[in-house]
Amino acid sequence: MKKVLTVVLLTCLSLLASASASASDDAIDCENAMNTIEINQCASIELETAQVELDQYLEASFEHNAYDAELVSSIRVAQDSWQAYMTAHCDSVYTQWRDGSIRGVMALSCKTKLTKQRTHEVWGNFLTYMDSTPPVLPEPKLNRSQY
Repeated sequence: MKKVLTVVLLTCLSLLASASASASDDAIDCENAMNTIEINQCASIELETAQVELDQYLEASFEHNAYDAELVSSIRVAQDSWQAYMTAHCDSVYTQWRDGSIRGVMALSCKTKLTKQRTHEVWGNFLTYMDSTPPVLPEPKLNRSQY
């Protein structure tokens, strides 16, 4: 029985791996996304990119301020609170649009916008200096027309 389950499991895993590989071969052209699925996938990619950047800036802020354990702890608490706010707020945006196919991209766009803003706040407060000393990391880009 164990051998049968193992064979079934391995077969399923190989099918999933091949489906995943073929899905990545069919890369979406986000500049020309035409349907809801493509638009949502592109919005997800943009959010993921923004989240990776935020994580990079947070890690740098922890390292840069490692000499002050109280500050690092405070940044972590603020990040947890920000995460809860962002989730609750963007969930309310999703609820606002719940009757339409646009709801997904509206919620994802909300999360992306707030994530980019948070990255800029982390940079401005914890990775820059009051004098002309260059910042620890470059200023994160904000699309000013969205903010």
